[in-house]
Amino acid sequence: MELKTARLTVLIDPAKKRAFEQLCARQDMTPSQIVRKLIRDYLAQHGEAFVPSGKAAERASAGRQ
Repeated sequence: MELKTARLTVLIDPAKKRAFEQLCARQDMTPSQIVRKLIRDYLAQHGEAFVPSGKAAERASAGRQ
C-alpha cells in the first residue's frame, strides 16, 4: 500500500470525464482508484519495476528490529 501520494493532472474531454465518473460510480470505485490501477497495470505490462512508498517504509522498519 502506498503511503505517500503525488498529484497527476490530466486534461480530458468533459464528456469522457463525465462518462468515466459515471462508470466508476457504477463499479463502486473512485476515479483515482481506477487511474492508480491503470498505471500499475501499464508499468507491469512494460516491465517497469517500482517499490510502493509503503513497502520502502516497511523494509526500513524491518531492518531496525
